[in-house]
Amino acid sequence: MALVLGATGVFVYLRFSAELDSTINSGLRSRASDVAALVKEVDSGLREGHQNLVGRTESFAEVLDSKGRVSDSSLAVGRHVLLSPSELQRALRGPIILNRGPLPGLRDKSRLLAVPVSAKGRERVVVVGTSTEARDESLSDLAQLLLVGCPVALILASLAAYGVAAAALHPVEAMRSRAAEISAAEPDQRLPVPPTHDEVARLGTTLNEMLERLGEALEHERAFVADASHELRTPLAILRTELELALAEGRSPEELRAALSSAAEETDRLSQLSEDLLTIAQTERGELPLRLARVNLAETFDGVSRRFTRRAEDGEREIEVNAPPSLGFDADRLRLDQAIGSMVDNALRYGAGPIDLQARAEDGSIEIHVRDRGEGFSEEFLGRAFERFSRAPASRDGGSGLGLAIVRTVARAHGGDAHAANRLGGGADVWLSLPTRRT
Repeated sequence: MALVLGATGVFVYLRFSAELDSTINSGLRSRASDVAALVKEVDSGLREGHQNLVGRTESFAEVLDSKGRVSDSSLAVGRHVLLSPSELQRALRGPIILNRGPLPGLRDKSRLLAVPVSAKGRERVVVVGTSTEARDESLSDLAQLLLVGCPVALILASLAAYGVAAAALHPVEAMRSRAAEISAAEPDQRLPVPPTHDEVARLGTTLNEMLERLGEALEHERAFVADASHELRTPLAILRTELELALAEGRSPEELRAALSSAAEETDRLSQLSEDLLTIAQTERGELPLRLARVNLAETFDGVSRRFTRRAEDGEREIEVNAPPSLGFDADRLRLDQAIGSMVDNALRYGAGPIDLQARAEDGSIEIHVRDRGEGFSEEFLGRAFERFSRAPASRDGGSGLGLAIVRTVARAHGGDAHAANRLGGGADVWLSLPTRRT
């Protein structure tokens, strides 16, 4: 602002000075023309009836011959020669404008205009002049006005700019103060958004949306920790009870074996639950890491079948495998085995009858189905079957509720998805749809 005001002041000063000079020069040319006309007409002195043209103190005139002698002059300058010899020679060739200091009979600086005149065959030089006192005083007054006015204008502009900036940044300060008060204990607080519909308002809206997402993520994590703690508490309590019973006096070998067997089952359950929780935690931090390799589904199905054969036989059920021997694609073998195992475990836990483990190729993707002949999913549970810690109301004493959530997590990590439906003849159908080639 100081540079702008300074440049403006210099421009105004120079422009005003140029206008004053132009006005003075125009007046001098007009008077020179009048005097030259008189000299041509009468070749007489300037005092003969024409004092109104050059008789004022601030204006004067003089007529010189070609030798530099004064033919006539106004009373203000008397017989003083106003031009030097060199200036006289220049004036005989054409009009010239000269600036002079104080002249005899004048107190202030002057400006002269000398023009050549031919009168009755003789060369003359008409010199007219005027005092520049009024010009200098006007410029001095303007300079004083600018020197006082520009700093005042700068101070006023600075105060106005400070006020405008403070008003514009007040909503930012309000948002900063509120942001300093927001903590994990009160994640529902939001930043105040000004009703201005400008960049600051849009920033506040965006930050509030971010806070809402962070609050949802925090609530999600709290629910996850609470559910995980609940799921871990039950097997740990059972394991502790079984171990205390095993340590009790008077236990028979059969009772000890039964207690240790139950403890081993709960240990397996804890191990599976911890593995599922680790998988879920990995997906919360980003994409589930995969180690892709060529996987033969027939071999994978055989491995899963052998792992669950004993459980199926204990429940008087069987696992039927149906997969083309050459069917395969690129996938993470361990994650895929984990997902298929979770589907089979779900069928063994909640279904009935034989379990059909089937795979087929479908238009650039592979579908892996696990079907049973039980009661299937209830209608209210089917829509949230793949949510974490989600279990059917009638099966609250079953698994951890993470099995199908793991299935969908693995499927989406491979670029596919997981689905569930009830079969027309009864039973549940859970399947993976995985692309044969990842993009």
